[in-house]
Amino acid sequence: MAEPPLSCDCFVSLPPGSRDDHVIFGKNSDRPRDEVQEVVFYPAAAHPPGSSVECTYIQIPQAEHTHAVVLSRPAWLWGAEMGANDQGVCVGNEAVWTREPVSDGEALLGMDLVRKEKTCSWPPVMCFKF
Repeated sequence: MAEPPLSCDCFVSLPPGSRDDHVIFGKNSDRPRDEVQEVVFYPAAAHPPGSSVECTYIQIPQAEHTHAVVLSRPAWLWGAEMGANDQGVCVGNEAVWTREPVSDGEALLGMDLVRKEKTCSWPPVMCFKF
């Protein structure tokens, strides 16, 4: 049996290190090799005020407008490993090894935050705008 992946890696090449002043973003996945990974497109959409969206484990208020997005994600998950939206925001999740205790209860996953990202200034996600 093959060893499971131990980690994932991201890289970015920013101008002038890339050709034609493009930003290049890449990420490999550390998901199990037999887990279905989808590449999906969701168009921009308007949502009713006060509506909510079911994430992987919890429900949160829905934004009134969502941007078009291309995501790479495990099929069972609401969030994503990586993605880019029509505003030029590109993000990828990484495992964070910490000694901080895990809080009780369900919450958003890092992969859910990838899907919700709309700007490059929203902590705690670090992302690159191209």
